[in-house]
Amino acid sequence: MKVLIILLIVIAVLFLLTFTIYWFNMDMKLVKKIYFALQKHYDSMKRDRKL
Repeated sequence: MKVLIILLIVIAVLFLLTFTIYWFNMDMKLVKKIYFALQKHYDSMKRDRKL
């Protein structure tokens, strides 16, 4: 019985965590930060070919 209660608590906490991430759009905010960091990196690279 204790294991079932612990399992339900863990599932509820994970649900609340994922719901909070969804509600505040945190996943796309993280992707935006990564995108700009990668864009800076690739813009500063030396090019082999001209477009």
